[in-house]
Amino acid sequence: MRMALVLVLIVVASVAFHLVSPWWWTPIASDWDYIDNTLVITFWITGLVFAAVVLFMAYCVFRFRHREGRKAEFNPENRRLEIWLSVATGIGVAAMLVPGLFVWKQFITVPDDAVEVEVFAQQWYWSYRLPGEDGQLGTSDPEYVSADNPLGVNPHDRFGADDVIVEGDLYLNLNQPVKVLLRSIDVLHNFYVPEFRAKMDMVPGMVTYYWFEPIRTGEFEVLCAEYCGISHSFMRGFVRVVEQDEYDAWLQGQPTFAEYAGAVPDPARATRVADRPEP
Repeated sequence: MRMALVLVLIVVASVAFHLVSPWWWTPIASDWDYIDNTLVITFWITGLVFAAVVLFMAYCVFRFRHREGRKAEFNPENRRLEIWLSVATGIGVAAMLVPGLFVWKQFITVPDDAVEVEVFAQQWYWSYRLPGEDGQLGTSDPEYVSADNPLGVNPHDRFGADDVIVEGDLYLNLNQPVKVLLRSIDVLHNFYVPEFRAKMDMVPGMVTYYWFEPIRTGEFEVLCAEYCGISHSFMRGFVRVVEQDEYDAWLQGQPTFAEYAGAVPDPARATRVADRPEP
């Protein structure tokens, strides 16, 4: 009897803790409320299953408790119960997986009007690169990384000369979809702004990506959500979402790659846009 009561109290305490807990997501600042909704659906399904299983255990402990003069009979086969549990489990698993498939389709489908922003990770700081007036990011390669060219931009690519190099806070334009191109020069990193919800690993030798649309202004902290080594927790930065006028003023104050590294593109070795693979 006491054990059954303890099991019931576990369920009650778990539900109460969730309802009064001060820990919850940070207020969302992007259009990825689909991710929040999917997590809520998963939470409720797993929470209901947890409550049902523990309460059923409490019922069994109480219903089949030891009593003098009664003897248990071993009869494990119950086809009706097995079929019911299999169907219910299948419906529950499908209910958790299907919303995620819809979200994933949206996650990998970048809007046509999205602007590209490259995020470059190196222990233990973030750097950024934006397209210049030509609207195209120049190519890059680790072989070009140096003290004067920490992002490894190809100095022979004419499309990279006007790329905007950002080494401080990244500014983004409000309500402008952004395709984030992710590169790492050393180890696994993960560019994560909790308020934006979406994130993706940064794998050395690859260019990964995701997209989002900022929906409110503010200053948001950047975290590395992949354990990248010693001082991992100190790999932080800031993204500022601002109105168009403030964004334009900030952008005008950022150096281009040509100004930053004194790069002069060689027309004979210029990379044509059509020859560059899409990340």
